[in-house]
Amino acid sequence: MSEVKVNKISPRSGTEVTLGDSGDTFTIPSGATINNQGTATNFGATGSASWVTTVKTGDFTAVAGEGYFVNTTSGEVDVTLPAGTAGAVVAIKDYANTFDTNNCILVPNGSDKIGGQAANATFSTEGIAVTLVFIDSTQGWLVTDSGLQDEAPTALYIAATGGTIATCGNFKTHIFTGPGTFTVCSVGNACGSNTVEYLVVAGAAGGSSDWGGGSGAGGMRTRSISPSAHPINAPANLPVSAQGYPITVGGAGTIGGQNELGGNGSNSIFSTITSAGGGRAGNEGNSKTGNDGGSGGGGGTNTGTGGSGNTPPVSPAQGFPGGNNPNNTTGYTPGGGGAGGAGEGCATGSVPGGAGGIGAYVVDGFIGPTAPSYGTSGPVSNTRYFAGGGGGAAGSSPRVGGVGGSGGGGTGGVAGGKGSDGAPNTGGGGGGGSGNESSNPGSGGGSGVVMIRYKFQT
Repeated sequence: MSEVKVNKISPRSGTEVTLGDSGDTFTIPSGATINNQGTATNFGATGSASWVTTVKTGDFTAVAGEGYFVNTTSGEVDVTLPAGTAGAVVAIKDYANTFDTNNCILVPNGSDKIGGQAANATFSTEGIAVTLVFIDSTQGWLVTDSGLQDEAPTALYIAATGGTIATCGNFKTHIFTGPGTFTVCSVGNACGSNTVEYLVVAGAAGGSSDWGGGSGAGGMRTRSISPSAHPINAPANLPVSAQGYPITVGGAGTIGGQNELGGNGSNSIFSTITSAGGGRAGNEGNSKTGNDGGSGGGGGTNTGTGGSGNTPPVSPAQGFPGGNNPNNTTGYTPGGGGAGGAGEGCATGSVPGGAGGIGAYVVDGFIGPTAPSYGTSGPVSNTRYFAGGGGGAAGSSPRVGGVGGSGGGGTGGVAGGKGSDGAPNTGGGGGGGSGNESSNPGSGGGSGVVMIRYKFQT
């Protein structure tokens, strides 16, 4: 085999150099590099194009073997195709995602066809990329490959305003302790975030006096991706769109005055998630039966019956029933239901009033560095509890009022005294009032809270 070594090959005349004859094969050995510093043409027979990185903003004539980024921001762009030869390739990409506003028009050369038609073709899909190969005079240029940019998406994230915003790592939590609007400015996508987690706690019931049971906690509905989330955790995040979502934060029910029943708590609402207000407790002189609600109110003294929780019903349940007083026990009342458990009933003998049902929790990371400012501590470490039931009342010493459930529940009153209030913005029920004196009305329930959490960065 002979070998020729030169530094440059130039034509003897004209401007073209021909390598070999038709049918010859030129082999580029392994490890060799072809460094193209000019324009490569007619390399498209393999079905691929060499992309030109100068963006086209006006009408032009394409060259076989090349691909073009076309920007139609300022107006329609016409692309005249080269004269068709079998295997020739041309590719087009919507540079600025504007083909839907200002089209890109493909114009065939002479009598050539596009897709079997001797007519122009129009690209009007935002973000599209198309490769065309010339096959023959019957069909002309045919599309062999097309796609959209969203078939290879990058991560986009929710951006939103409203409430008090806490940041924890790559997540933001919007906290509402009163009415407001959660405004989604941009939605993001599944690679980043387009759904939200939530905590929606309703207002607890107002306390009943005259041997009232413990107030029912506000209903609690939550979704968190944390592996330590409470069992009432919903199975899926909530999708959102770019709009404003009015936020309703439920207040506590009215407080019962002398010999009066309290009132039910108010609902808290975010989007399609509604948590029901807590049910008020029964008492001795008005109604011994507690009301239904997010969590039920405890029954009154002397055979009082607790109200049902999770009313209206949702899944997972938003709360539990209030306790019962089945043994005609005088001087004690049952606890109100909480988001994590039922209110405790009463038994005979020198025992405390019934304990309020335990609340439910989210992990500290759901709220971020401000976690200690919301909810209460509880049996599970590094969490914040909400929606604990109020404790039931008790008679004179040595009797004691029932303790409130973790999550803001108040303790029941003793010896004619008022129970303690549920903690604000926890949905915790107030303790039952043991007396009927005008100076000792029922206790106050805790107002609700709404929190919304989403990923905002990687």
